[in-house]
Amino acid sequence: MIEALRNAFRLPDLRNKLLITGLILVIYQFAAHVPVIGVERSALRALMEGNAGGLVGVLNLLSGGAVQNFSVIANGVYPYITASIIFQLLVPIVPQLEQLQREPGGREKIETYTYYLAIPMAILQSVSQINIFNALLGTGQSIIPGFGADPLLTITVIVTMTAGTMFAIWLGQLITEQGIGNGLSIIIFAGIVASAPQNLVQLLTSTTQPIYSLIMFILITVVSIIGIVVIQEGVRRIPVQYGKRVRGRRQYGGASTHIPLKVNPVGMIPLIFAQSIITFPALIVSLFPEGPLRDSITQTFGQQQGLGYWLTFFLLVVGFTFFYSDVMVSNQNLAENLQRNGGFIPGIRPGKRTQDYILRVTRRITLVGALFLGVIAITPGVVDFINRLLFPYEAVSGIAGNPALVLTGSGLIIVVGVVIDTMRQLEAQLVMRNYDRFMR
Repeated sequence: MIEALRNAFRLPDLRNKLLITGLILVIYQFAAHVPVIGVERSALRALMEGNAGGLVGVLNLLSGGAVQNFSVIANGVYPYITASIIFQLLVPIVPQLEQLQREPGGREKIETYTYYLAIPMAILQSVSQINIFNALLGTGQSIIPGFGADPLLTITVIVTMTAGTMFAIWLGQLITEQGIGNGLSIIIFAGIVASAPQNLVQLLTSTTQPIYSLIMFILITVVSIIGIVVIQEGVRRIPVQYGKRVRGRRQYGGASTHIPLKVNPVGMIPLIFAQSIITFPALIVSLFPEGPLRDSITQTFGQQQGLGYWLTFFLLVVGFTFFYSDVMVSNQNLAENLQRNGGFIPGIRPGKRTQDYILRVTRRITLVGALFLGVIAITPGVVDFINRLLFPYEAVSGIAGNPALVLTGSGLIIVVGVVIDTMRQLEAQLVMRNYDRFMR
């Protein structure tokens, strides 16, 4: 692998892609340290210390570490992810959008509409995020004193954070177009990796059981990585036969091949989507007057505690995995492409029967991948439950008391998925130039 990296840096165009990716990540980290005007540092510090393992930690994860400084890009790419989810749900439902997607250039138009929708989503998140952070502080303090009361300050903060969101999205798109890998995923990946050493130090220095915490962290990390790689690389092969065609004295076709259907064809996308949606109730109720319902929802989804939160998170991950798998299979039009090229699955009629068969097999093998992703996602909740049984009198919460929150199950899947995807893109570039592969 080291030799392959050396080969990658020897190629001028590939070296430029890697350097551009690194430069954009450096620019993003610089922007993550530029605070929004009027931020109260002491209140922000208290918020991060008290809620690092809850909603604040998730938003910090999705923003690539920008929330801990409440920077101009504190929204991260979350509004764009939310806008993408909305269009992913609308396209199969609205016939006009589905027809638009099938037209030449239709996907680019829907992508443009997603950018437009990300702007109001960024405004909504800016207001909701500040309100819920104030509610989580619960001490009469405010992240931005005067926000809501001072019109000029309020407008300035909203415009700044919305512009920062679009800047972060633009940087992600630059990585996708000019660099290596999926830009938005790499930005989230960089934030997770950058915060991991600090989280590990906090875990080992804040608990009374450092040896236990270290062993649990290593065990969770190793088992999760092995499981993620096995599931991500698992493939079900559907045999395909091509009919023979005779033209003149030559015979064409007759070959046998297969369709590789992955156990988890969607990677970490369901987890990113679920992480985005699970924060939505707490952000929305922050706009409503105080009351028992608001306090209950804020406690459950803001602090990320209790059976209700973890069960909702599990169901969201499983549901998004099935939904996105169906969308991917439908968009690939495998049955139509097979029929057009004279291919068929033995024992299955071409056309709709083939499409139904492929969809049925995909759903059956996706069940394993969906359940695995769901279990990985709720690992922090399971570890927290075990800690409460073993150490009932140790009242340390958040990252300081939960080894699974150093990277989180979602973070591990994102990290492993991004690394595998980036390595494959580098491998494809090297193979095109007759260099050895990364993965053997």
